[in-house]
Amino acid sequence: MGARRDRFAVITDAAIELVAELGMRGLTHRAVDARAGLPLGSTSAYFRTRKALIEAVVRRLADLDRADFEATQLPTDLDRADVEATEVPTQLPTEATSGPPTGATEASGLATELPTEAITGSAVPAGGGGSLGPRELDQLAGRIAGLLDRWLTDGRTRTLARYACLLEATHHPELREILSYGIAFRTQARALLARAGATDPERTGNHLVACVDGLLFDRLVGAGSLTAPDPGSEQSRQDLQQAVRTVLFAMAGISEFGAPETGDA
Repeated sequence: MGARRDRFAVITDAAIELVAELGMRGLTHRAVDARAGLPLGSTSAYFRTRKALIEAVVRRLADLDRADFEATQLPTDLDRADVEATEVPTQLPTEATSGPPTGATEASGLATELPTEAITGSAVPAGGGGSLGPRELDQLAGRIAGLLDRWLTDGRTRTLARYACLLEATHHPELREILSYGIAFRTQARALLARAGATDPERTGNHLVACVDGLLFDRLVGAGSLTAPDPGSEQSRQDLQQAVRTVLFAMAGISEFGAPETGDA
């Protein structure tokens, strides 16, 4: 099993690099073999179709994201009852594991639709079902910012590949199941904002995920990449924290001074 897991990582890491550099058109079994330094036919022996290879890439992205969450020590004590109704199974369609490495990433946890959904879902301060005040939200913003900055630097290749996979799914209906993997994380974001006192956590939870993901996309490939502080710098992390903090406070209905907003003039 260990050898199979190692080969799975070698193949999918090579595939991630190709997708990030060349886009989805660059992802072929032969190209992965060459990039990974494997004998011709190795990738097709593990993943017989291109669809299976793409799904394997998504599983590997989920593995690496999970490792990032653990390294960042993001708390994960959100009540399970809040997400069980929409939790996504860890297994992908059987075609993705038709080759030798069946079950290679069973420990990866939930596959991700978007990285930021995983952040907003799992970065919940300790305290079970307790309320989240300005201090906790500010700490949460700092942790989210640190992880976003990492995905703009050490994880840049992975982030580019993830967006490419999502775009591929919009053109190929058979891959749209990839998009459903973020449902559980959206549910967690709603629960987080409910604890923070949001008046409409159902809607604002979705908005939070979209805003944070948009921030990452803008800094990675949008106009923000031209004007924002250099990724990896303290200025970058501070700027990201301020942006995330502003969104969290606004959606929780908390003013910059820490008191709930009442709408009074």
